[in-house]
Amino acid sequence: MSLTRRQFAGTLAAGLTLGRSGPARAGRTVKLSYQRSSTLLTVLKARGILEERLGRQGFGVSWHLFTKVLEPMNTGAVDLHADVADAVPVFTQSAGAALTFYAMEGASPRAEAIIVPDESPIRTVADLKGRTVGVSKGSGCHFILAGALKRAGLRFSDIRPAYLEAADGLAAFEQGGIEAWSIWDPFLAIVQAKRPIRVLADATGLSSYNRYYTVNDSFAAEQPEVVATVFAALVEAGLWVKKNPKEAAALLAPIWGDLPPEVVSTVNERRSYAVRAVDRAALSDQQAIADTFHEAGLIPRRLDATAVRIWQPSAGQGTGRG
Repeated sequence: MSLTRRQFAGTLAAGLTLGRSGPARAGRTVKLSYQRSSTLLTVLKARGILEERLGRQGFGVSWHLFTKVLEPMNTGAVDLHADVADAVPVFTQSAGAALTFYAMEGASPRAEAIIVPDESPIRTVADLKGRTVGVSKGSGCHFILAGALKRAGLRFSDIRPAYLEAADGLAAFEQGGIEAWSIWDPFLAIVQAKRPIRVLADATGLSSYNRYYTVNDSFAAEQPEVVATVFAALVEAGLWVKKNPKEAAALLAPIWGDLPPEVVSTVNERRSYAVRAVDRAALSDQQAIADTFHEAGLIPRRLDATAVRIWQPSAGQGTGRG
């Protein structure tokens, strides 16, 4: 691969300064955050689509790259937030963050997995007992790891968790600092391209791995036309990536740190990118995550994971449904 582990980790840790766009146009600036797994937002940013469409509505656009998304979501540091995997909203809800759900991506359970090196003696999830397993604390992969262990008859206390952010986990996995890793794409695809690995379990049967898009409550109330514009653009971007896989990979590869296009294609194949409006009934999957995290002491109280604010598009806005 042309990208070294150090280069990729540095790119992922770049932070806010790399995520800012050019000067805003006249009128209010809409602040959007994204992370490296925010494929559709990255596509929209790279193609300048929101600058064009929101510019016609009198808004400028500024982009902010985060590697840790909970703080900006909890504090309302931007207007529209990076899309996040299913576990993250449990923490924002627990923190009482003033967030409205306005879109979701359909299930992509193969986009996160528990892996070991191919030469490892670990063959099953049950074999993880007593082993050091890397995972990002509070992530969807934390839930997948806990669920897979429970399914295998183990408790979380039966392993030695190593709480690592994704870029640090990549380094630890490559250097043998952890024996297994619970991780998501694009890191999963990167490791698979670099060395033979064995997948002990992905999210199938444990989690749908939906992704959710949120906006600050006050912004959703004051600027619903902006939310509608972003929603429609996300729907179109998801369709574009799936209909134009080679062009999408060529666009994203240099942005994701000069990854080989085939790695990007693997990521895009495993993600559904099917954006639709949030159906409250679909949030029932969140309840299992909330209950698991409460039992593990990661959130202080039980939650009704469906009791969140939801923005709904009006007729004709994108292809979302209520």
